[in-house]
Amino acid sequence: MADVAAHVGVSKMTVSRALNRVGHNNRSSSEALRQRILKACHEMGYVLDQTARTFSSKRSGFVAALIPALNNSNFSDTAHGLTAALDGSGLQVLLGYTDYSTTAEEKLLRAMLSRRPEGVVITGGSHTAATRKLLKAAGVPVVEIWDAPKDPIEHTVGFSNAEAVSQLVRQLHAKGYRRIAFLGGLPESDARGADRRRGYELAMRRLKLDPGRMLSVGQAPVSMEHGAQGVVQILERWPDTDALVCVSDPPAFGALAECQQRGWAVPGRLAIAGFGGFEVAASCHPRITTVVVDCSGIGRTAGELLLRAIESKRNGQALPPQTILMPYRIELRGST
Repeated sequence: MADVAAHVGVSKMTVSRALNRVGHNNRSSSEALRQRILKACHEMGYVLDQTARTFSSKRSGFVAALIPALNNSNFSDTAHGLTAALDGSGLQVLLGYTDYSTTAEEKLLRAMLSRRPEGVVITGGSHTAATRKLLKAAGVPVVEIWDAPKDPIEHTVGFSNAEAVSQLVRQLHAKGYRRIAFLGGLPESDARGADRRRGYELAMRRLKLDPGRMLSVGQAPVSMEHGAQGVVQILERWPDTDALVCVSDPPAFGALAECQQRGWAVPGRLAIAGFGGFEVAASCHPRITTVVVDCSGIGRTAGELLLRAIESKRNGQALPPQTILMPYRIELRGST
């Protein structure tokens, strides 16, 4: 700041006030001076030291967001919605991905909390005990997304993955399917996938159908290749299966492609459904029945809620815990 002050011909305090948007008693003259100072900062390559600013203001200017994967379009859309909601607030998003690991999530969270975020957005409601303890002790607003946990840490923006799959199974049943199988990853590798499996089992039992046609094909995220391998294994093990519910749209697409390669008609030989409303499910032939989720809307709603919570905290208050249930829809398409 001393270099900038000398360059412009003002005091360091004037530079500090200009950068912090204070001291505008004579608005027109001070704004003109502020623009000169900002121009000098830009020309000299000066970047404000946020570390000192954080300690003095107790505002770091960023929020931490943890998502399972960067190459999953649903979660990238969620991150985009979050950043859009925060645009213009002065807050930036520090993004980390957990690779569906609660252990990695805990490690990332520790690193992010050391940088004093003003809020945390975290995917899902299943965490290690240490992660829950860290979040409860952090003293900043926390929003869990993409889930509807029974014991939320604070705020929640999401839906019940189990109920969504239950509704999907009931709609398949209404179309006449009875021997319905489920294809997913190992339950311990993805809590939301485990919830979807649980929703399948619950619906099948309520419909008095056999819930035993379940296959785990590996660690999350379950891929197209997993779907291609899984559909073959399911039909080898349960040849009379007439419908397959996949934990997400990518393995559903893989299953569809494998069926087409082997000459198994979809839906004539086997109906296939997915989850998530991925673009691939709407771009293939036949289009894949799926649970459509407003991914960007989840991020945007979480961001808006976080802003309210942060503003309340800055004013010395605490926003009461909020639970916002996001809508989803079952979209029946040509694959069923």
